[in-house]
Amino acid sequence: MSAQWENVEFGRSAKPPVPMRIYEGTKRCKVPALVLYLRGGAFLEEERQSSERCVAKALADTGAVVLEADYSSVSSNVFPKAMECAFQALDCLSSRRKQFGSSKSLLIVAGDEAGGNVAAGVALKARDRMPGELDGQVLLSPMIDPMMTSESFRKADEIGMRQRWSDGWSHYLGSFFDSQHPYAAPCLCSRLSGVAPALVVTSEDDPLRDEGVNYAKRLSGAGVQVRQKVFPSGQGWTGIYRSKGGQDGGPWLSGLCDEFNGFVRDLSA
Repeated sequence: MSAQWENVEFGRSAKPPVPMRIYEGTKRCKVPALVLYLRGGAFLEEERQSSERCVAKALADTGAVVLEADYSSVSSNVFPKAMECAFQALDCLSSRRKQFGSSKSLLIVAGDEAGGNVAAGVALKARDRMPGELDGQVLLSPMIDPMMTSESFRKADEIGMRQRWSDGWSHYLGSFFDSQHPYAAPCLCSRLSGVAPALVVTSEDDPLRDEGVNYAKRLSGAGVQVRQKVFPSGQGWTGIYRSKGGQDGGPWLSGLCDEFNGFVRDLSA
């Protein structure tokens, strides 16, 4: 497995460049999917993380080429800088598919928790600014509702995340906290048609479950192709919220790879 940070030049208009970590598995495909991965951290982790992400490693082992963009340290995890940073990375990869994969490689943006929010926002902006370039989005328990009032969110205290997520939203939105900008809080977007097909994953015991399920339902209602997976309770899914403790995955990891493989097949059909 290769996992190193490097700077990807975006040209004069985008400074500074966004460092990326490249994950390549042992089963790389002839025409691999190209995945821009955005890690979580509740919008509070602003330093570059040295540890590899188990989700990114697992997706790479399916045959995809995964590039983790260090959007946090470049943007200080504030809106709109974080989303713009990730979008610039996606735009760069769109024009450089052959460098990392093939000219026919699918381009997918993926993220977990806060990274899932940014990924969903990037997918919306890609629809508006670079239509037809993004092939799919993978949202893993996306943190997309700043109101934090869903029924499942009542479980946030059980895993010690309520205050962290509240602090994270305040940090990310800042002066935008009372706004309803769809790129900042995708669940508030009133126009979802035309956005890239989505794979949305959560679990029954996940406090962010309802946010993900409801967003998937709205996407589907807008005519977007959606593949959805809700893992049973007790699979260790909420370990993805622990910056150190969740790096080895859990029983859900192989299931996630199966869902991703199915999603890529659907996109290729």
